[in-house]
Amino acid sequence: MRRGFLKTLVLSWMAVLLVNTAQAQNTVTPNKVFRFVPHANLAVLDPIWTTAYVTRNHGYMIYDTLFSEDGKGKVQPQMVQSYSASKDGKQWSFKLRSGLAFHDGKPVTSEDVVASLKRWSSRDAMGSVLFGFIDHMETPDANTFRFVMKEPCAIVIEALGKASSNVPFIMPARIAATPGTEQIKEHIGSGPFIFKADEFKPGSMAVYERNTKYVSRSEAPSGLAGGRPVNFDRVEWVIIRDPQTQFNAILAGEVDMVEQPSFEQYETLKKSAGVKVDDFTPAGFQYVMRFNHLHPPFNNPKIRQAAMLAVGQQAFINTQVGVPELVKPCRSIYPCSSVFADENTGVFTGVANPAKAKELLKEAGYDGTPIVMMRPTDLAAITKLPLVAKQQLEAAGFKVDLQQMDWASLVARRAKKEPPAQGGWNMFFTTWSAQDIDSPLSSAMLNARGATGWFGWQDEPRIEELKAKFARAHEGAEQKKIASQIQSVVFETAAFVPLGQYRNPTVLRNNVSGMLQTPGIPVMWGLSKP
Repeated sequence: MRRGFLKTLVLSWMAVLLVNTAQAQNTVTPNKVFRFVPHANLAVLDPIWTTAYVTRNHGYMIYDTLFSEDGKGKVQPQMVQSYSASKDGKQWSFKLRSGLAFHDGKPVTSEDVVASLKRWSSRDAMGSVLFGFIDHMETPDANTFRFVMKEPCAIVIEALGKASSNVPFIMPARIAATPGTEQIKEHIGSGPFIFKADEFKPGSMAVYERNTKYVSRSEAPSGLAGGRPVNFDRVEWVIIRDPQTQFNAILAGEVDMVEQPSFEQYETLKKSAGVKVDDFTPAGFQYVMRFNHLHPPFNNPKIRQAAMLAVGQQAFINTQVGVPELVKPCRSIYPCSSVFADENTGVFTGVANPAKAKELLKEAGYDGTPIVMMRPTDLAAITKLPLVAKQQLEAAGFKVDLQQMDWASLVARRAKKEPPAQGGWNMFFTTWSAQDIDSPLSSAMLNARGATGWFGWQDEPRIEELKAKFARAHEGAEQKKIASQIQSVVFETAAFVPLGQYRNPTVLRNNVSGMLQTPGIPVMWGLSKP
């Protein structure tokens, strides 16, 4: 039965692919088309409205950034030609490179930059901290913008060069004028690829054409920084949700890259002819269980703490990944590779303690309200996590309502603040690249500004105050102390639960070369094939 279904699925997908391939090859040769299978369906196109990685990756295709991280994690100028700070640190001036233009032909100006940064800061944890230090911004001419600070801030360049969700992408001012709580309706950037809105087929394919007018930097590519040479006329994101169909497509040479093949295929792919397994994110990822702080039962911190004590990391990484060389328990909210990694995690041990969880539930007066737990059925990297959580939470006395949906639906639903009975939710699971959460300021989950914070909407002024203190601190011992204090508040309030670390290597055809190591972002520049 399943074999027949997969055969039908493969044939229907290949039919769509052949039609699109024929259309593409009317204008470009086969080796000038790169076919990429993203880890999830691209349904949301606004990389500021959501932190979903597939949308962030789409953002890197079409937008550019003021600064970017190089291969060593150092922030380098990207759209910026030069910059300077006053001696007292209360004024920063930036000059854009000449020749920058949006895909609609209009020049990139300082007004576009200011509008884009304002919108970004309304959604991003680090952006909100930075803008807490900025008194106002100035645009003395079309290529110059300035920050006039209330007080000196140590994270200006780090924030502008933030590599991952949310990324301070630059878009036209008229588009950036859209409130951060609303999704943009046009997708125009100044980056190396142009999004073909007329060829976008949600759930099937997204198409990008080379921006022939893109003004690349002269430096060699390094991570996300430097030049962004494009060697393809066209990149097609082919949406294939079934892991076996992905596997068949890469082995047959019908696609060039699968971003995140399933863990069950890892050993087979390493031995398969015609393909190679690579890892452009060796620092890996961390799994996370996130609570909705707005509604019962998790508006009660003691019930969140009970859920935190009920779960154990080893079961999650063993069940979801199952490859010993790819996993590692880590109790810290910062990945164990971070300088801020801290094993002082209070009552959270990373080992399931259902007896203690039951005690807390009884003390909290848990009334058996079912937990609406969202499970994405089409995101292979996390689809088993809710199954493990359901088992562990029920063993501790919780009632669980497991609701299944695709990842795109989950991303849309997690933005809803309505009660679970009215289409909201209580709990979901996600994953973050190590670089995204290696600092208190970069971690979206530490955006604790209530209704304007990250999904789950924790309202915890102590975290926000400590983040501002961290931004003022000098590097080293002082920052580590503050980072540890933030972690203590996270576990005290059970803001979210780290579930362990893992790596998820990618797979490419053997003839693909030039992959860059990045903070979890599969970039299409620098790649080539004969």
